[in-house]
Amino acid sequence: MFRLQRMFGTYFRVGFYGCRFGDLDEQEFVYKEPSITKLAEISHRLEEFYSERFGDDVVAIIKDSNPVDKSKLDPNKAYLQITYVEPFFDTYELKERITYFDKNYNLRTFMYCTPFTLDGRAHGDLHEQYKRKTILTTSHAFPYIKTRINIIHKEEIILMPMEVAIEDMQKKTQELAFATHQDPADSKMLQMVLQGCVGTTVNQGPLEVAQVFLSEIPEDPKLFRHHNKLRLCFKDFTKRCEDALRKNKALIGPDQKEYHRELERNYTKLREALFPLINRKIPQLYRPMPLPTIPSQRNSLSRSSFRRVEC
Repeated sequence: MFRLQRMFGTYFRVGFYGCRFGDLDEQEFVYKEPSITKLAEISHRLEEFYSERFGDDVVAIIKDSNPVDKSKLDPNKAYLQITYVEPFFDTYELKERITYFDKNYNLRTFMYCTPFTLDGRAHGDLHEQYKRKTILTTSHAFPYIKTRINIIHKEEIILMPMEVAIEDMQKKTQELAFATHQDPADSKMLQMVLQGCVGTTVNQGPLEVAQVFLSEIPEDPKLFRHHNKLRLCFKDFTKRCEDALRKNKALIGPDQKEYHRELERNYTKLREALFPLINRKIPQLYRPMPLPTIPSQRNSLSRSSFRRVEC
């Protein structure tokens, strides 16, 4: 017997720029589309729709999700900026939104991420890769009687390179945990995730992150806690790799034993390379707290007497 799963929506942010749009100029909306809709599909549909109204050479699609500078746009054209967005929940919300339905109902807040570097490029080396997280709030909640709702509030959060690395490692760890505890177990999915974490061709990924950010203690004390958090992320990551390897060993047949041994060898190399990087603590974070000074009885009495005189 097949279990039918309800199909929820896919969401896109659409911005309108240009005087040809009239009241829509500089307005932004979240569009709800069928769950299988791709970015290219909605882009083509909206471009075709507005081209019929304004003309073929008038409508242009802004390809990136960076903030739009209207002074650089052609005033004779109508611009659309379309970005895939995901429902966004605060930590406290996730404790209540447990089921698949909970996470797809009563949605008013959405988020999209834009990678950037300080010199204007979208992507750079790990130590120069920033990320802009844009959080959008709509005037009403989805599901709604309309398939688009206007955006009434926008908030931007800038992540520094080390914070970007922390998010990336947390995502890898979550993927490992999900693949390991998936019920029913999916050996192909588990092996694909494991290969992406410890495979010889991608060892440079997690290892390079550790070498870039954990090789030296940062000079800026403001980065101490980020450094420590990333170190703990790697400890959790290696533990999840062990769990995944143990689960894979229990799932495979005789024909995959050599492949599994290769995964174990690669993991051992990765763990040995990571060990000195993730086991060095920042001394400043582990200094003992100074004991509070207790005033002598004589001084305490004199101060209390002084307070009584004041009253």
